[in-house]
Order: sequence, then structure tokens, then C-alpha cells
Amino acid sequence: MLFGKFWKRKPEGGGRGKKMFDRARESPVLHCSICNGEQVAGFKDHSTGQFREVCYIVSEADLEGFLEEYGIAAEELKKEY
Repeated sequence: MLFGKFWKRKPEGGGRGKKMFDRARESPVLHCSICNGEQVAGFKDHSTGQFREVCYIVSEADLEGFLEEYGIAAEELKKEY
């Protein structure tokens, strides 16, 4: 699939090793579309409510990779519609 290569977002930093985020300032969030099922993983700032997009989730493997890369437990990830 040629177009998937261009449209899929890669995790910040090239995907090497564990990445960090400020747990006191941000929480992990999965934005889900109720219309088409599209999902985007990222972090939501507690004070401003702004969402920082990290990667586009196409498959379960993408979600598992995001969770592993940032050291997030599946229970910590909140879904927002």
C-alpha cells in the first residue's frame, strides 16, 4: 500500500528507545472518531486541554507500539470521542 507510507505518522524522535512525557502535566489520550473509526494517539495537557498528536493508529500493533514506546499501561490510556 503506497499511500499508507506517506499518510501514517511516525512517533516523535524516530522510534528509538523509550520516550518520556511529563506525567504531571500531560495524560495519554486516544482520540477516536465515531464516524469513521479513525484513531490518533497523543497527550492532552491538563492546564490548557490542548491535544498533542503523536501517531496515527491503524492496527492493534500500532497501539501496542505507542504504549510500549512511552511506557504507558493500557489502563492509563483514556479514549475521547
